[in-house]
Amino acid sequence: MNYRHAFHAGNFADVVKHIVLTRVLGYLHEKPSAFRLIDTHAGAGRYDLTGDEARRSGEWRHGIAKLFEAKLDATAAGLIKPYLDIVRSYNADGDLTVYPGSPLIARALLRPQDRMTACELEPGAHAELVAALRRDRQARVVKIDGWAALPAYVPPHERRGVVLIDPPFEQADEFDRLASGFKSAFAKWPTGIFMLWYPLKDARAAGQLGQRVADVLVSGQVSANASARKALAERYLAIEFQTGSTVRTDGLTAAGLIVVNPPWTLEREMAAVAPALVTALGTEGRGRFRIGAYNP
Repeated sequence: MNYRHAFHAGNFADVVKHIVLTRVLGYLHEKPSAFRLIDTHAGAGRYDLTGDEARRSGEWRHGIAKLFEAKLDATAAGLIKPYLDIVRSYNADGDLTVYPGSPLIARALLRPQDRMTACELEPGAHAELVAALRRDRQARVVKIDGWAALPAYVPPHERRGVVLIDPPFEQADEFDRLASGFKSAFAKWPTGIFMLWYPLKDARAAGQLGQRVADVLVSGQVSANASARKALAERYLAIEFQTGSTVRTDGLTAAGLIVVNPPWTLEREMAAVAPALVTALGTEGRGRFRIGAYNP
């Protein structure tokens, strides 16, 4: 797929992913104990929407730009506000020219006791991320392959937190690596919250990913008994969004997140914001959301 993020920063997939991330981190604020955010494929951190890549793709104009202009109902506005406030903080003059990536959005929601580990291997993106988080004692930037980082950095010292796995999907085996990487990390940290992002262009590949994650959570007993299905419903939340009535294969028009060990509030919150996001980000209002537990 070659998902170079400078071309796609601020698009519909980023908007949905980062709203989910802010809701998850907000939930972790409910307890005073520290948490850690581990971002396995962190990217550059800060993206210039006036730069060549963003101007050539124009995807942000159909993502964050539309959400900025949208009229939201009170419930959706309240739930999305933490995310929009962070984006606005990077655009203080009112013009939308900068989009903060996952590590900067997460950094804005760290309390003094919380920490972040941001992993990025690509030299240019790593250098930009180091510059964005320079002298930040709560954020550590590591030049390491995200797949190697997954088993190496869990469980964190804090014992609470989130692992965001957002690979670039530049390799044909990325879905397999995503499933395998999650399995190895979950075995070491079964109580952590995991967010697995994927492009939704190949329904078969996405379905296999869901099956493999579900198998890990209930030891392959998905259809074996009712208790296994109940346990799965509590530990697995799928969130998928497409911009039109159909999923196209000639561009990114749909994406998904699997959230493992989701906050109990997350499904209800995303259901509340879904209509607003469909209206704001869908093509002529024809976007679609799917939110729910694993359904083979």
